[in-house]
Amino acid sequence: MHGWRSTAAMPDQILLQTALLPVPQQPADRLGHPVPILDELPEADAWLAAEGAGVGCLITHAMRGASADLLARLPNLRLIANFGAGTDLIDLEQTRARGIVVTASGAVLADDVADLALWQVLTLLRGTAGADIFVREGHWRQGPLPLGRGARGRRLGILGFGRIGQAVAARAGAFGMDIAYHARRAVAASRHPRFDTPVDLARWAELLVVALPGGPGTDGLVGQGVINALGPGGMLVNIARGSIVDEAALATALAEGRLAGAALDVFRNEPEVLSALLVAPNLLLTPHVGSATQDARLATLNHVVTNIQAFRAGQPLDGIV
Repeated sequence: MHGWRSTAAMPDQILLQTALLPVPQQPADRLGHPVPILDELPEADAWLAAEGAGVGCLITHAMRGASADLLARLPNLRLIANFGAGTDLIDLEQTRARGIVVTASGAVLADDVADLALWQVLTLLRGTAGADIFVREGHWRQGPLPLGRGARGRRLGILGFGRIGQAVAARAGAFGMDIAYHARRAVAASRHPRFDTPVDLARWAELLVVALPGGPGTDGLVGQGVINALGPGGMLVNIARGSIVDEAALATALAEGRLAGAALDVFRNEPEVLSALLVAPNLLLTPHVGSATQDARLATLNHVVTNIQAFRAGQPLDGIV
């Protein structure tokens, strides 16, 4: 638990900005009283004008965030409890200026997201993305699937080495892969080598897993330079944010054979997907399901509710951004 504590009374109202992804319970069920959902209010602007000053806590979702305009309508907001890991859609400049505490649920999602990343890595290596259809449609009768590649001894680069990146490393290590990473600062507890730049890491790696936070600082970071450094035998996996990868450059590299394969769970304008990606060869697509397990959703809900209860009681919070 983080050592920060609330010292001032918080306005009573809790506001849920948008309906959460399906879970057996919602915040209102756990908190024991109704929680208005802004997106479902018939007159949201009128409600904010009348009730906004009484909102002390905003529950939002990683794919929705909290805009500067919304924050301005909540003048006494003290806490944003983010359902999910990503905070790139929250106006963190304004929250810092106003002393609004922001918590995120990245720690409780790390294992499930890392599991998906390793599934993508192994599926790309083995070339088994279409194996089920291959059997069902009778193609096996014409011959076997082309040979894939094994995991042991493969060089796996991890771009971003927070909780999720380290969870990916732990799993990849169990498969006997060689691991290195790039992060702004070295992780003292890690025995894995750190490369100074994303391009240096990509030049070393056979597979590159993107596990960075989104936002202006990483927008388009995995572009032509990183893709070229991976080279025609390299593979890219993105389980972080769609904004980090230059999708047009990726689609072109796959089409031209300048990259061996890629797997994307996130997209810049999801649920819309760039048409060039839909026809790119050797590309495995999943609909942002990295943390889409019943276990992770319930753990995230618990994280959000527990932080709200702790904040109101003046107790330490977990996952402060």
